[in-house]
Amino acid sequence: MASRTGARILVDQLLIQGVNHAFCVPGESYIAVLDALYDAREMIKLIVTRHESGATFMADAYAKLTGQPGVAFVTRGPGATNAAIGIHTSFQDSTPVILFIGQVGTDLAEREAFQEIDYRQMFGPMVKWVAQIDSAARVPEFIARAFQVATSGRPGPVVLALPEDMQTQVADVTDALCHQPVQAAPSDMQVAGLRRLLGRAQRPIVIAGGPGWTEAACDNLKRFVEANYLPVACAFRAQDVFDNRHPNYVGDVGIGINPRLALRIREADLVIAIGPRLGEMTTSGYTLLTAPVPQQTLVHVHSGAEELGRVYQPSLAINAGMPQFASRLAMMVPVEEPPWRPLLEGARAEFEAWQQRPAVYTHAHPALDLWEVIQILRRALPDDAILTNGAGNFSGWAHRFWRYPGLRTQLAPTAGSMGYGVPAAIAAKIAAPERTVVAFAGDGDFLMTGQELASALQYGAAVLILVFNNSMYGTIRMHQEREFPGREHGTRLTNPDFARYAQSFGAFGSAVGTTDEFGTALAAALSFIREKRLPALIELRTDPEVITPNATLSAIRATARLNR
Repeated sequence: MASRTGARILVDQLLIQGVNHAFCVPGESYIAVLDALYDAREMIKLIVTRHESGATFMADAYAKLTGQPGVAFVTRGPGATNAAIGIHTSFQDSTPVILFIGQVGTDLAEREAFQEIDYRQMFGPMVKWVAQIDSAARVPEFIARAFQVATSGRPGPVVLALPEDMQTQVADVTDALCHQPVQAAPSDMQVAGLRRLLGRAQRPIVIAGGPGWTEAACDNLKRFVEANYLPVACAFRAQDVFDNRHPNYVGDVGIGINPRLALRIREADLVIAIGPRLGEMTTSGYTLLTAPVPQQTLVHVHSGAEELGRVYQPSLAINAGMPQFASRLAMMVPVEEPPWRPLLEGARAEFEAWQQRPAVYTHAHPALDLWEVIQILRRALPDDAILTNGAGNFSGWAHRFWRYPGLRTQLAPTAGSMGYGVPAAIAAKIAAPERTVVAFAGDGDFLMTGQELASALQYGAAVLILVFNNSMYGTIRMHQEREFPGREHGTRLTNPDFARYAQSFGAFGSAVGTTDEFGTALAAALSFIREKRLPALIELRTDPEVITPNATLSAIRATARLNR
């Protein structure tokens, strides 16, 4: 046990916990840790971002993609508050993220010193655990606990504050062991209970989603639904849990749900929810299932015991991790001659119909056809391409018309965080440089974190960014027309030339206003990415009238006025 500073002990613990990437904005309040990271620079790649939200969004996306905890460092005060959006996203998305925040020295605590904040109060409601390490000798204990808490049960974020004087304290202390994520497993009685409920059902449906899925768990889920001819829908922004091309897949359960799928869920006599929290977005504002007791028989499987029964009282509640539960599903004796088997083909046909050219185009004929844009992308991109997005109506085009082929091809915030898509794409490309990564971003969404193009150039993250530019905060404008028709206020945007903006960083930049132009620009962008190994951006100058795949602004306004 050689004497080490608190900063050195911390970095040694990160290595023991398997950390090989960390995202940060540097700050004087943890400069000793930065110095310790210098000696570990061959083992822990430090990714410096241009805003703390970028750092925590990247850490979240990195964790989602790799299955390993994401790590971020920010400075105290403004750095921590800027980082909070990514931590809130990690909490609602159940993503294991460890955020380290520099803190004033313990000798200055409780004086409201420069940039001092009590992080226990600030982050308490949005993390699994928040603490401050006041003694260098206890660094291994705190780090081990942070990783254990973040990865066990329902995963989520942990925040640790690092006082400046602690980082330079010297201590003789034994290193901790690597964390061991712990997940519950279903009992024999629970599995038998599920089998009984399934055997009695006439119209069952599976809703899959949430955190903790592995390739093996997805394969086991597939075996279960194939053996029992069950329709599978995926929860909000978890569409990559089940291959969308599979005949048992019947759609996504989120914003803009297929009305036919919503009806099937409401009329189901058994809903098997495997993994999702059954939050507001997945339940269409808590209307697909009534609270607290659903009309459907509900089996709810979740990794967090505290989530079971929070909103809905299930007929069968199972606290289990996805690998643990799915392995038991794969071994379950199938239902013989299930009566719902003829319904599966109809549910799949409804999904296929929902994938066709949307009805909005019977009323609008824009030069740039966003449905065709998705078709062009589907033909041009490899099957393992990763799609990311932030928040806004633009994301509905990918959610509805892209077919996610498997796990870790979708990185999107269930928390609805604007600005997520670009940092998430950069983190994904850093973690998986061999894969094609495409970020979907609205014009308002992009400019919240668009400066991270600099990070993409700095670290050679050759991502493709599609900016949907309709010169407004489109989702809010849509709601304004629905609630207060003809009274637009505060939603218009004046935008830069996004193509030239990208070019100023050294990236490829192009702007298109027609469908034909998009095909040409996409080919040029992908060629640039392959040859230069640098990012590319295509600005899509979209018709503001086509606000969603389902409606135009004029139609929403007219309907609202009729209903007043």
